[in-house]
Amino acid sequence: MHRTIGVNLRGLRVGEDHPHSRLTDTEVELMRRLHEDGMSYPQLADKFEVSVHCVGRICRYERRAQPAEREKRVHVPPA
Repeated sequence: MHRTIGVNLRGLRVGEDHPHSRLTDTEVELMRRLHEDGMSYPQLADKFEVSVHCVGRICRYERRAQPAEREKRVHVPPA
């Protein structure tokens, strides 16, 4: 079975396709939108079940700021 993932120019996984990612790309965008609308870092941390530090880095575009430059097909072993 194969799956399509997003990678950067170096071919490394980015966004929700990164193996250590806890949030989907949709959740990250929602988090940033809610922060722009006035929700605090601690409120967002509770809502998304991540640390305040993680929320801050995402909302300041220090994390999850790199878009997928292209797609790559990878093999997914059966479960």
